[in-house]
Formats: sequence, C-alpha cells, structure tokens
Amino acid sequence: MRIAIISDVHANLEALQSVLEEIKKEMPDEIWFLGDAVGYGPNPNECIDIIKKEAQILIAGNHDWGVAGLANIEHFNPYAREAAEWTIDNLTDENNALLRSLPLFDRPKLNNIFLVHSSPKEPEKWHYIINTWDAYINFQFFAERKCIIGHSHYPFAAELDESGRVNLYKETAEFKTGCRYIINAGSVGQPRDGNPKASYAVLTKNSVEIRRVSYDIVSTQKKMKEAGLSRYLIERLDRGR
Repeated sequence: MRIAIISDVHANLEALQSVLEEIKKEMPDEIWFLGDAVGYGPNPNECIDIIKKEAQILIAGNHDWGVAGLANIEHFNPYAREAAEWTIDNLTDENNALLRSLPLFDRPKLNNIFLVHSSPKEPEKWHYIINTWDAYINFQFFAERKCIIGHSHYPFAAELDESGRVNLYKETAEFKTGCRYIINAGSVGQPRDGNPKASYAVLTKNSVEIRRVSYDIVSTQKKMKEAGLSRYLIERLDRGR
C-alpha cells in the first residue's frame, strides 16, 4: 500500500500540477483527496477537473459545500466569503453538481482508516484540530486506527500512545504497535504553517511522511489579481500564512 493524500487545493492550479508531478514519481497505488478543491484561488474548474480524474477517493470540504449551497457561507470570514461568491459565479454547473455529490467522510476498503476533511467529531460543523488537546478529544470519535484530515492547512501526525499521551510529529511518523493516529496532510494550495511550499502526504503500511513542493506562486498571484480576488489572499501565498 502506498497512498498519496492531497487536501485543500483551493483552486490553485499551479500548486496542484506541481504536487501531482511529484506524486506520479512515487507511483502510488491510489490518490485520496480530502476536500476543499475550491475557494481562495483563481482556477476552480480546472482543479476540480484534474482532481476528479486523478483521485480515487474524494470527500467534501467546507468550501466545497459552501460553494455548492450545502453550507452557509455567511459563517465564512470576509475573505473566504468573497472568494466563495466569486467561485459560485465562475463554477460550471457540472462541477457544482460534483461538489454537491461529495460525502463528508469515507472509510476506504483498506482496514482501519477514517477519512474526513475537518474532524471526526461533528464533521458537518467543520471543527479544527490544531493542537494535542484537540487531537486527544477527537481520538474518541472514530474507531479506526488512523484518521486522515485536512482543513487547518497545518501538516502533522498526532500519535495517541498506549499510555494515553498524544505525541506530535511534523514531518514523518513511524506507526507503532498499540498506537493510533490523526494525520493532517496539510494544504496543496494555501499552506499556513509558515512554509509557502505546497504540502501533501505519502501513507504506507508502516509510516506517513509529509512532503513539500515548490510551485509557481507568482503565476497564481497574477491570475488572482486579474480575477479581482482579495489582495490579502494574494499576498498570504508568499508567506505561507
């Protein structure tokens, strides 16, 4: 088993293309997409078209459901809401229908894995897991050994060991007997951990590794400016924030 995991593409075509170029060198068995194909970026249709072609599993993110009319974008922050409204105006009917069809979570045929965009606790409420306490609470809400998420744009692997302690790993985690894991693949299209490189994860039977990939940020920013998207959203790509 060798699985490439991508999440939070956010209509960033250059980042998605660069990540998939690296993934194909890995020759994974499958690619899993954990939500938020759209929002923030300038190429929603192109990104959806690529994701639905390349990924074997697709689940919904809050931006996907917001654009599709299944989540209330009035709850988004002003920048996210503005980008969602722009996306709604530019999305094809076919891709809107695809976003509406995406499930909130999945349990692949491979045993002991639960996939969800935000958190296993109340997936429809889009909670964040950003620290060890959040992770500790959420371990109670799935039965599988591993839960894989996105949403926060911060890549990590949280390990619940046999003593009940949560250990955090930022790059690589070796799976240990008797331990359970919550894994965040980070964000392809809008990293927020201070590293502007696109993020994805490679999952094997025995480990998970976070990978980072450079992409043409300037081209993405130029298209965002031409589309009239927020200056704040444009500039944050440089900072990885």
